[in-house]
Amino acid sequence: MKKKTVKPSRVALYVVLLLLVVVYLLPAYLTLITALKDPSEISLPHSWDFPKIFNWNSFSEAFALLKPNIINSFILTVCATAISIALGSINGYVFSKWKFKGSELIFTLLLFGMFIPYQVILIPLFQTLRAMNLYGGLPGLILAHVVYGLPITSLIFRNFYMQIPDSLVESATLDGAGFFSIYTQVIFPLSIPGFVVTSIWQSTQIWNEFLWGITLTRHSANPITVGLAQLAGGQAVSWNLPMAGSILAALPVLFIYIVMGRYFIRGLLAGSVKG
Repeated sequence: MKKKTVKPSRVALYVVLLLLVVVYLLPAYLTLITALKDPSEISLPHSWDFPKIFNWNSFSEAFALLKPNIINSFILTVCATAISIALGSINGYVFSKWKFKGSELIFTLLLFGMFIPYQVILIPLFQTLRAMNLYGGLPGLILAHVVYGLPITSLIFRNFYMQIPDSLVESATLDGAGFFSIYTQVIFPLSIPGFVVTSIWQSTQIWNEFLWGITLTRHSANPITVGLAQLAGGQAVSWNLPMAGSILAALPVLFIYIVMGRYFIRGLLAGSVKG
């Protein structure tokens, strides 16, 4: 039996990958051990040292301080994600299966919204929300994320629905099904992978967003990212609290990827983000 030999190039590749993993995990390690330290142990020369005593109270204190912000972020993320992917699904359905004169131009103009930076539209967005009496609260921030998320969700669903044979829609039309009947009975059951991809994408972007959260909401409606920034502000900072808070803020996103990660990959392979 021929003995398998390991190529030096493959060994070098694994070594490089292992080093990259270590480098990538170093910030997570520093965050965790700082959160577990007593404030008296935290100092720059000993920042990498393992805690002498595990201080789990940091997480309960951080949660108590950030609880209103966490609730705001959950409301914001769930509502904005649900609305944006629902509208994006309808847009993708229309632009892929019910094309009309000028639809390609309209879709191209819609996609331009993907390339507009947050900073460019910040002042007009602030003025618009204030004119609509939506500035300062969660409804205005939800509306902003829904509108800004429509281009990417529409693109994902359009490309996903392009993979569905037109013959299915034509057969349903011949059977007398209308616009919404075809969507609910034919298109929607086949688009679960697309919903998974857009849900993960949108929820991650919205949960982690900071600039709009700090400029478009008042204190009572601040999301978790703004709460974390305020927790770390001031002259004397107990760094165990912001570090514990950052771990708490990362847990929902981590949970989403753990639970829905395999479906996310399936959605990608199904062509939902493929042109």
